[in-house]
Amino acid sequence: MTLVSVAGASAHLFRMCLFSCDNMAKLTLKRLSPEDEYPDLSQHNNHMSKVLTLDIYKELRERATPNGFTIDGVIQTGVDNPGHPFIMTVGCVAGDEETYEVFKELLDPVIEDRHGGYKPSDKHKTDINPDNLKGGDDLDSDYVLSSRVRTGRSVRGFCLPPHCSRGERRAVEQLSIEALDSLSGDLQGKYYALKNMSDAEQQQLIDDHFLFDKPVSPLLLASGMGRDWPDARGIWHNDNKTFLVWVNEEDHLRVISMQKGGNMKEVFNRFCTGLTKIETLFKERKHEFMWNEHLGYVLTCPSNLGTGLRAGVHVKLPNLSKNAKFEDILKKLRLQKRGTGGVDTAAVGGVFDISNADRLGFSEVELVQMVVDGVRLMVEMEKKLEKGQSMDDIMPAQK
Repeated sequence: MTLVSVAGASAHLFRMCLFSCDNMAKLTLKRLSPEDEYPDLSQHNNHMSKVLTLDIYKELRERATPNGFTIDGVIQTGVDNPGHPFIMTVGCVAGDEETYEVFKELLDPVIEDRHGGYKPSDKHKTDINPDNLKGGDDLDSDYVLSSRVRTGRSVRGFCLPPHCSRGERRAVEQLSIEALDSLSGDLQGKYYALKNMSDAEQQQLIDDHFLFDKPVSPLLLASGMGRDWPDARGIWHNDNKTFLVWVNEEDHLRVISMQKGGNMKEVFNRFCTGLTKIETLFKERKHEFMWNEHLGYVLTCPSNLGTGLRAGVHVKLPNLSKNAKFEDILKKLRLQKRGTGGVDTAAVGGVFDISNADRLGFSEVELVQMVVDGVRLMVEMEKKLEKGQSMDDIMPAQK
């Protein structure tokens, strides 16, 4: 037998072995029951773990979206992360727009639980007219250090970051660059691809608090959002560094308006103007954002459905934050607190990132109004406590 024929025979045997092993694996998988695959959630505390029963898992395990996203992809982040020290996490993500329909037996109750009783029959409302915001330009900058409004957008026809392919991710990036390069006036800016950044550019973006780096949060990593990093990820910002767009981080797009001080009205006006222009530019290129009447804007995490909006300020509250009523005040104002470094950080020096707790069921204007009114009240409380006065006379009712 010649060397070629020996090699050919070996290759044939190797392929037969692979075929046999592959089929054996398939047979083994078929023999595994839902009980064998059902995750142990006995130590978990997230919205997913409160809803997912063995019966629901049995039903959903046989399904997949047209793009091949399965129930195990949906719940993996919640399985890997039983709880969080600062927030009640959702514990599941979407891999594409169809996820919310295909796995609605799980996701509808999660959404209802996370969004204050928002039912499958409810319809979302939107309002990005900044003229409807009352006030917002009068927050005391001695206490409010910076103001920001952000949201996410998903491009219809592409899988979401937990499930997209490299090619899809690159297509979203290219489409985003083309659209953002068309912005003009005070929104004109530049795109920085993470993989092409110089050390100087990277350091400048870090100093400006713009840069998102490779995810370190277990919530993001377990969701599959760090795959192929930093391929097709980047940051665009205007020349004034007050309007940013993150590309292919947790969502296809994260649109952010921000500036120092307490002029939330100015921040929101820029946010609404820029977001409207971006959507128009995408439509001109025959692409629209994922949206429906029930869920509003469709995003990766169920916590961000609806408006996807988080309006937040970095505010100094050293006295109020030590008060026993602080948590109850936040709850009544429908606000939440984080450390100024993000979701995985604690507050330093009494400075908190205070933002709206809701996303779905309220319009953009309503949510920003909650932050403006709530932060103004908390600053007033802080001033009273500084002087040793009681704040009982200005305690809020439940919003």
